[in-house]
Amino acid sequence: MMEGAREEMEMRKKKLPIGIESFEELQKEDFYYIDKTGFIAELLHNWGAVNLFTRPRRFGKTLNMSMLEHFFSLNGDPHIFNGLDISKETALCEEYMGKYPVISVSLKGIDARSYEVAYQRAVQLIMETAAEFYVLLDSKQLNAHDKAAYRKLLDDHMNEATLGSSLRQLSGMLEKHYGAKVIVLVDEYDVPLAKAHANGYYSQMASLIRILLGEVLKTNSSLKLAVLAGCLRISKESIFTGLNNLKVLTIADERFDEYFGFTDKEVRELLEYYDVMDHYEAVKRWYDGYQFGNAKLYCPWDVLNHCDRIRSEPYVQPENYWINTSSNDAVKRFIQESANATAKREIERLVAGESITKEIHQELTYAEVYQSIDNIWSLLFTTGYLTQRGKAEGRRMKLAIPNLEIRDIYVTQIMEFFQENVREDGDMLNRFCNALQNGDVENVEKIFTGYLRKTISIRDTAVRTNMKENFYHGVLLEILGVKTRWGISSNREMGEGYADILVEPDTGDMGIIIEVKYAHGGDLDGACKEALKQIEYTKYEENLEDDGVENILKYGIACYKKRCKAMLAKKQIK
Repeated sequence: MMEGAREEMEMRKKKLPIGIESFEELQKEDFYYIDKTGFIAELLHNWGAVNLFTRPRRFGKTLNMSMLEHFFSLNGDPHIFNGLDISKETALCEEYMGKYPVISVSLKGIDARSYEVAYQRAVQLIMETAAEFYVLLDSKQLNAHDKAAYRKLLDDHMNEATLGSSLRQLSGMLEKHYGAKVIVLVDEYDVPLAKAHANGYYSQMASLIRILLGEVLKTNSSLKLAVLAGCLRISKESIFTGLNNLKVLTIADERFDEYFGFTDKEVRELLEYYDVMDHYEAVKRWYDGYQFGNAKLYCPWDVLNHCDRIRSEPYVQPENYWINTSSNDAVKRFIQESANATAKREIERLVAGESITKEIHQELTYAEVYQSIDNIWSLLFTTGYLTQRGKAEGRRMKLAIPNLEIRDIYVTQIMEFFQENVREDGDMLNRFCNALQNGDVENVEKIFTGYLRKTISIRDTAVRTNMKENFYHGVLLEILGVKTRWGISSNREMGEGYADILVEPDTGDMGIIIEVKYAHGGDLDGACKEALKQIEYTKYEENLEDDGVENILKYGIACYKKRCKAMLAKKQIK
């Protein structure tokens, strides 16, 4: 082989499967794949007629469901499993691969503001699913009554009775035609319930889903195996009443714990393959930290997205990929509901990297999740905003924020909550601003300290100093925002550096420069002096002097947990 051709082969890497949810596409289009086909073998060895897997979003549930579909389906291509772990299980492959008709549906699209629209989307889903089996219209195994029932599944005016029994009817027809029992796969089974709860038609949707799933999963003689996947474990009494053959496998279960998410070994291999192993520590800090059963896992969505970015820009910093792909209502409600001092301290401990022991109830209904702060703890656990540490003791678990990415969501929501409530304290905020303008250091310090005691503070010892300073910086900016006629700028280029905060009161003859420091070990005096020294060193005031500002106040403000210290240096131009 010529040297140039060899170099080209070495440079041509597999594509990263960002957003690829079709197992067949992933295998045939040369995407990088972390082999999770052991999931199939474990599913078959540990048999359960109806299996429910609950995992947070973005952990590969849909891809795994697609993998199951292509493995079992009569129309599946067996070659896409060549060389994968499941291909070594020859007896299982001979018995199960390509042997069954498969009904595969995702309820993700049943998302609407009203029940009527959601119902029509459910009808559309069933029509599209039924349309995959047009062969039934010409089937010699089906009689005229069967075919008439099948045509009803293609009618966009189907009534609730037809819709509710649709998957059971379809499975019966498929068994008749193919002479084989049916595999049923239901992805995102809980999305319609979440959307219905958010839009006020939960009881109607719960009734519809209860009938739809109950009919096909319960006492259905045509069913061989069913797998459901979703985010939240919905109470059995809510939609699975009487379903006695349901095996529930949650994030706390040791079984199947490695098959959703990437292990450390898998992440190392991926980074090495793409020659970006020097980013391993950052990837680990930001996207690792989840514990499912006994497995320690990374979020696949984040790892793949960040690997893609660093391949094109080697010096890029980690970012939050979760915050742009889903609602963070659970965290927002958690912070809003945590009004008492104990709850605030618990949030502060979590953000500081500590763990909190709580009793977790994984089996809830959407109508219950926000009824109490205890239920919100459970919701945060099941949705991946908290993870367990160590072994559970019954229902009691040690909970922690998994990593820096999820911590960033908490900090963002804390700041947003602060922003929403800041103007409720208008009188106090005005007193702070007046003290700042008047050079009243004692009251600047006293009022700011009092305000910090009312907020949820950020004090993670594992986080870089500038991230801690950013929190206090943000609080100050929000307080100063009460003065709508003042000029407030943040990190503005001045002199030989950047001023943390520049304040220009509406008097026109004054400028206030504020440098915020985080006081390591609580040395507030030392941090204040360092802040003032930085203002002098960078000559922040030169721009103000050039603009003819005659009265310049320079504040060094140091913060540590819920304490602060302020020092003032004045400069008057004569």
